[in-house]
Amino acid sequence: MNLVTSETVRELLCTVMDPEIPTISLVDLGIVTDIVVTNQLIEVTLTPTFSGCPALRVMEELVAQKLSELPKYTIKVKTNFDKPWNSDLISDHGREMLLKHGLAPPPKHHGYLELDVLSDIACPYCGSRNTDIKSPFGPTLCRSLHYCKNCLQAFEQFKPIM
Repeated sequence: MNLVTSETVRELLCTVMDPEIPTISLVDLGIVTDIVVTNQLIEVTLTPTFSGCPALRVMEELVAQKLSELPKYTIKVKTNFDKPWNSDLISDHGREMLLKHGLAPPPKHHGYLELDVLSDIACPYCGSRNTDIKSPFGPTLCRSLHYCKNCLQAFEQFKPIM
């Protein structure tokens, strides 16, 4: 019998992609905030980027579906808002995957954000910082809209959040 550990579960969840940004896993996005494995129970805690995230139920279902591949375990997926998600939870690999998707990743803030953080954004296409913010509000609450004056591309940034 193979022993299932929290690391085994984490590796399996690295294949569960965010429904809105399919290049990044929920693990790399930092949404999987706790994994507990006991005798016959696997309990996973998710902390979404925003409390009103429209993909929350879909993420819970995707996690439960993936973990159902582990036989003989009861799966419990819960969402917790006690400790808010922040953009520093995105892994380095996750930041690369955001770029691959065409989203500028948020800068690491280590708990301190300056007011002009949305105005100094590198273009995910050409790397130029000669960019303008067009709107702090993008298609979802976690994104802002920008324009690169060098390559003339419009792009979104995944906002830094504390």
